[in-house]
Amino acid sequence: MDQDEKKIKVAEAALEYIENNEILGIGSGSTVNCFIEMLDKVKSKIEAVVSSSEKTSQLVKSKNIKVIELREAGKISVYIDGADESNKFKQLIKGGGGALTREKIVANSSSKFICMIDDSKYVGVLGKFPLPIEVIKMAQSSVAMEMIKLGGRPILRENFITDNGNIILDVHDLEINEPIKLEKFLNNIPGVVTNGLFAIRCADKLLIADDKNIEVI
Repeated sequence: MDQDEKKIKVAEAALEYIENNEILGIGSGSTVNCFIEMLDKVKSKIEAVVSSSEKTSQLVKSKNIKVIELREAGKISVYIDGADESNKFKQLIKGGGGALTREKIVANSSSKFICMIDDSKYVGVLGKFPLPIEVIKMAQSSVAMEMIKLGGRPILRENFITDNGNIILDVHDLEINEPIKLEKFLNNIPGVVTNGLFAIRCADKLLIADDKNIEVI
């Protein structure tokens, strides 16, 4: 089973976590796109969706499902998203698609966070995937210097601006042994909007697709 087939498989498994009259939070990325394609099967259960990116909003609207702002929703019942990496504690690296800030806001406003990955993204130690950091452009150099001090190798994501109008530094070569501590530290650097560590608000359930089945952690 290839990676695309695993994404479809785990996205289908996530449909089971949608209950009746749900205000659903939806993230972004390739696995989420597979999930959105399947929403016709459960559309009658969904009252509305709070989306974490402009692209996700467009895809959800194409399914004739109502998209609302977070302020209209209040507390979201379930947030469903993918990840670039996860450890056994369901702490994640997210932001490969660039929507990390809005994803973190929606995840933090949700009662339950369901994360969908394939087994290639399940790791012992976070950090093989470059850590995305959303940065106000003025602070690019100063934030990059702080990353170098940590032993990281920051690279500007070329020709990319977030939905919030900011840049992203992808930080390579970080071995993240204390995700919560690092997440707090990075968010306190002036100019950082947020970083791609989802450790303070980690996933509640992790769905992992391998060649045979779906493991739930």
